[in-house]
Amino acid sequence: EMSALLGASIPIPQALESLGEEEENPALRGTLGRVAEAVRKGSSLSAALEEHPEQFGRLYCAMVKVGEEAGALPRVMAELADLLEHEDEVRSEVVTAVAYPAFVLVFGILTVVVLMTVVLPRLFTMLEEMLPVLPLPTLILLGISRGLSQHWPWFLAGGVGLGWGLRHYLRTSRGAAAWDGLKLRLPLIGPVFRSAALGRFARTLGTLARSGVSLLPALRIVEETIGNRVLSAQIARVAEETRGGDSLAAPLRKLGLFPRRVVQMIEVGEETGRLDDMLLKVAEIEERGMRARTKTLVSLLAPVLILVVGAIVGFMVIALLLPIFRMSRAVG
Repeated sequence: EMSALLGASIPIPQALESLGEEEENPALRGTLGRVAEAVRKGSSLSAALEEHPEQFGRLYCAMVKVGEEAGALPRVMAELADLLEHEDEVRSEVVTAVAYPAFVLVFGILTVVVLMTVVLPRLFTMLEEMLPVLPLPTLILLGISRGLSQHWPWFLAGGVGLGWGLRHYLRTSRGAAAWDGLKLRLPLIGPVFRSAALGRFARTLGTLARSGVSLLPALRIVEETIGNRVLSAQIARVAEETRGGDSLAAPLRKLGLFPRRVVQMIEVGEETGRLDDMLLKVAEIEERGMRARTKTLVSLLAPVLILVVGAIVGFMVIALLLPIFRMSRAVG
């Protein structure tokens, strides 16, 4: 919307105020008003946006600054909108794909917990009165059920404490780096995280290059926006390698950050002066691979979760039926 307004030769403060009047989110409406006021007082748009880092990250501000310096702010804003909309589209596809397996897992866990803490204790009391010796599966289920029903406050407190401690650890630099490294090493899921991060690297760097940002500053911006600290450290090494020259393919090949075919595409892009186009093609390849892997994993994950929940419920049913069969035999 900002790109369209600026393309119609509307001054920046009026464009911001117009967007603020139509914005439903009161926090964002207030932010746009403050940005418009700062621009009206003589500040550049990029400098005014930098005063609100929670809403406008470094990538956003850097591209706006490039557009201001090149006198092509409407075009750069349009490219930035395309980048943000594409990232949101990819994120939505992944969330939609994972939603059903997550629902199956959560619903299964809640069902088992309710059965173990509310329903089964009453049944076990009747069974113990009728049978002096219960079958082994029934005894196992009885022990778990009694433990959950009698000590659930401790389990709840322990779960909350563990979740809080894990969250606090992951917020530290050491914990975040360990988690990012673990995500890349996980079987089956690791390649999905890597493809997503590398696709974002290529698309962001390609968009910055197309907007006129030089290679080294662009790499510094991508380093902070890739979303994985392990890969961010590798990109920092790539930036150091490119400090003495303009080549991007050589340090990528040296560090093994991308597959060989991708490095070759980037090298061709550098040689032909079309690095931005090649980076965007690389992003499409990585994102396509990430989507394909995600769909495959989700198509396998949902049946596996259903089987696991079914096996747990089946064990509970067997444990309940065994003493009933024994009683019927005794009566017969």
